[in-house]
Amino acid sequence: MVLREAWIQQYYRTDGEVRVRQGKDLPPGRLRLASPYDPEARYGVKRGTGWVGYKVHLTETCDDDAPHLITHVATTDATVEDSQLAAVVWDDLAARELLPVEHAVDMGYTSAALLVQAMATYDVTLLGPMRASTSRQAGRDDGFDLSVFTIDFDNQQAICPAGHTSGKWREETSRGAPLIRLAFRKRDCGPCPLRPRCTTAAIGLRQLTIRPKAQHEALERARREQLTDDWKERYKIRAGVEGTISQAVRAGIRRTRYLGLNKTHLANALSAAAINLIRLDAWLTETPLGATRVSHFARLDLALTA
Repeated sequence: MVLREAWIQQYYRTDGEVRVRQGKDLPPGRLRLASPYDPEARYGVKRGTGWVGYKVHLTETCDDDAPHLITHVATTDATVEDSQLAAVVWDDLAARELLPVEHAVDMGYTSAALLVQAMATYDVTLLGPMRASTSRQAGRDDGFDLSVFTIDFDNQQAICPAGHTSGKWREETSRGAPLIRLAFRKRDCGPCPLRPRCTTAAIGLRQLTIRPKAQHEALERARREQLTDDWKERYKIRAGVEGTISQAVRAGIRRTRYLGLNKTHLANALSAAAINLIRLDAWLTETPLGATRVSHFARLDLALTA
């Protein structure tokens, strides 16, 4: 069956000839076989590193007066995006009454929609860096990005830095997510002396794409907060999970000894349980936390400096 499925995914017959599928003719990555030995393994890429297999997502406590224990383990195939796991983790933690008041995560688990969902559905504050605006205006020191526009959701209009109001408000859906498109009037944008800082559009008018009200306000608030010293100090707490990932890697979690998602997940859960036992023992015996690991090269550099 695996051989037949691989054949269908990679080749097709036309006009009596067998041809290789390429580009869009190939099935999406989440369905495409990546290993002849494990039909459930998939090919994934993250930060330029590719692998065949699975992803593991770890959640741990980070209280100062208690041992840091892993409270949740999720295993997915390598194509699943991190942001898709946030609600899954919260549902599982809620079922066991382990939801945190504040959940510190990396950028892969943050979005405007998740900021709203975390608070509205789970009463959890999502603490994590939001992606900065990628617009051309945001890349300029004097550019007018979305943050300098006043959005009036009640009257369905936006006000630009020059005081002009938008003339078009259209609600749409893109890739299953709701959004709102706004456009200003050509008669306002055309002669505006601030236009070079706002748009280079050939037709001379500025357009905006925003999220629904709750998401838009949550995103803009989060982007402002993450620039403050208070937010940066709070976010330092997440550094502990990097040590957990390192400890899990040393325990062998990066390579699975088993075939299939279910067996791989069981192995990951057992590794997490072993880490928890080690940490409980260290806590009860008052063993201090290990220092940050320093590479051999870095130690050599420090020695020479001294």
